[in-house]
Amino acid sequence: MRNNNGLLDGATVERLRAAYPVGCRVELVSMNDPFSSLMPGEQGAVNWVDDTGTIFVTWDCGSGLGVVYGVDRIRRL
Repeated sequence: MRNNNGLLDGATVERLRAAYPVGCRVELVSMNDPFSSLMPGEQGAVNWVDDTGTIFVTWDCGSGLGVVYGVDRIRRL
């Protein structure tokens, strides 16, 4: 849930951190970024989840682009 500033509340961020712990493997389902070369099916490892809920991934293709909560979609492998 987002607060009045549009930021995620602490409980939501903690749920994301529990769901996507550092080192877990993920697969990209969709990304709403016209400038990204990442494609659905790309896989990588989670580095961290920041306080805004962005999940930072080291993608196997070499990218380090973060996954924006509520915009982009990943699934845990």
